[in-house]
Amino acid sequence: MNEQLPRVVILATGGTIAGIGKHGKAAGYKPGTLTAEELIRALPELREVADVETVQVCNVNSDDITDKIWLRLARTINERAKDPSVAGFVITHGTDTLEETAYFLNLTVKTAKPVVLTGSMRPASSISPDGPMNLYEAVCVAASKEAVGQGVLVVFSDRIYTARFVAKTSTYHVAAITAGEPGAIGVVRDGSIHLYDSTDKLHTTQTPFDVSELEALPRVAILYFAVGADPELLRCAAAQSDGLVIAGAGAGEYSEAYKRIIEGLPIPVVVASRIDNGIVLRENLLCESTVAADNLSPQKASILLRLALTRGIPREALQELFFTY
Repeated sequence: MNEQLPRVVILATGGTIAGIGKHGKAAGYKPGTLTAEELIRALPELREVADVETVQVCNVNSDDITDKIWLRLARTINERAKDPSVAGFVITHGTDTLEETAYFLNLTVKTAKPVVLTGSMRPASSISPDGPMNLYEAVCVAASKEAVGQGVLVVFSDRIYTARFVAKTSTYHVAAITAGEPGAIGVVRDGSIHLYDSTDKLHTTQTPFDVSELEALPRVAILYFAVGADPELLRCAAAQSDGLVIAGAGAGEYSEAYKRIIEGLPIPVVVASRIDNGIVLRENLLCESTVAADNLSPQKASILLRLALTRGIPREALQELFFTY
């Protein structure tokens, strides 16, 4: 242990960054193969920026992340953050659902200490893996004073993103993690942190969401609207869910057949857009009883709705929640 360096706890969950496949190939690999310790041993440069501790939370493809893993991550961070010797946290994660885990933690961790997610688009066995640099830069950010109080962040391909806006936008590109219209809030160059912006959306210690006693989250289904979308699937999903999110066309549009069913549902319905960029306003809503997702993606809107349901927030108060977080 180097007491002269900031202490950073790395929470490993698997994903491509821990993946191994045929040497030199970027596809056809097995995610979640390497352990946290193996990732660290392959990156001796980390010793120059932080005193690193590793915790293997799980080792899975990020499509197998569950709400139980989310709850474990949040509780681990909240507990370890009480230790004054810990400066920050890094979570290694698969890119498919990285944005969802980041946003969940942004609403549930209760510390101003940096919490930084990262991953990779190429496995460790590829010709030019991006994982080592992403992990190095994530640790640099987590160890920095600049990142304190910024909420949960994502570091990927030299850029720093807020959890609120980060998204995966390509199935293969090494810079697949971006933030759409809002963009990055900073960059990392040779371990140096350069922040140029921050979010005014409330996060972490500013939210009312307490997951310390939860064993699971409420069920919220996401229905993707397209031409010919069967309204009976909407009715079926509603019967199995505590709330719904509609990934509507355009600014949250859907058919008259959808509308007739939504108007009669007893559960909260949030309307987002299937389009990557843009905003759904109250004025766009086709049903008065629904909630506009603002510019949250359908998957992030479902996270906020699930957490709202744990607080018993009434439907009439949900709209302000979506404009706040």
